[in-house]
Amino acid sequence: MEPNHREAFPLPLDIWEEIFLNLPPHQVVCVCRLVCHQWKDVADSESFWRERCRREGYRLRDASKTPKDWRLFYFCCKNRRNLLKNPRGDDKLRGWVVEDDGGDHWKIEALMEPHPNDAVQTNFVTSYGMCKKSQKINLAKEGYSPSFMDKFQPHIQISDWYSPRWDCGSEYTILVQLLNHKKEVIQEFAPETVYFQQWNDHQWHQMTHVFKDYGPGVRYVYFVHGGKDTQFWAGWYGIRVTDSCVEVCPAIDA
Repeated sequence: MEPNHREAFPLPLDIWEEIFLNLPPHQVVCVCRLVCHQWKDVADSESFWRERCRREGYRLRDASKTPKDWRLFYFCCKNRRNLLKNPRGDDKLRGWVVEDDGGDHWKIEALMEPHPNDAVQTNFVTSYGMCKKSQKINLAKEGYSPSFMDKFQPHIQISDWYSPRWDCGSEYTILVQLLNHKKEVIQEFAPETVYFQQWNDHQWHQMTHVFKDYGPGVRYVYFVHGGKDTQFWAGWYGIRVTDSCVEVCPAIDA
């Protein structure tokens, strides 16, 4: 549909802005913006999206940093959520693909040590053989269209929490990849394996990474993590993982 070169109605832009602020945001972008040059100017204006953010409570964490694109900031804030399903094991292993299930297999248990987030009460526990589980996130199905990803390339932030038992050595591993439509790797985060000795302080540790400047073509996020104990003890003495997270977020908040 080509924009109409005529003006729709001779109203001041601030009046149109107020009308658009009461319409669904996707209707403003996909419908109103195409009607005429005047409506396009309103739908593309910084003031419109800045005011929309203000009214819906999307505030800057650091007031001294201003978004380069308020529309991108708005949609990233509006859609921001954890794209991983069942990140804490509240629903057993539902949502995860078990890739390695060594030793006595994966298990879900209550925490041995309190987590920094009081809402976290359970974790996944590995055994004496390698245990790995994964999820592959289809960004389009989560509301991030190919055109949105290619044009804006928003930051993709990952986080994972892991903890050893105090009385047994263990290891932790994680791999996160950005994939194109053919499931080929565009960019990846593959840190070295983390090892814990026996008689450690069994505290929670957080692994984080932000993907940025990854170029066009990203369609999937592949997340896999796990580990095992290093002393080959029967049972569940390996690394513990929980509260994993993958978010598409404004660059200013990453």
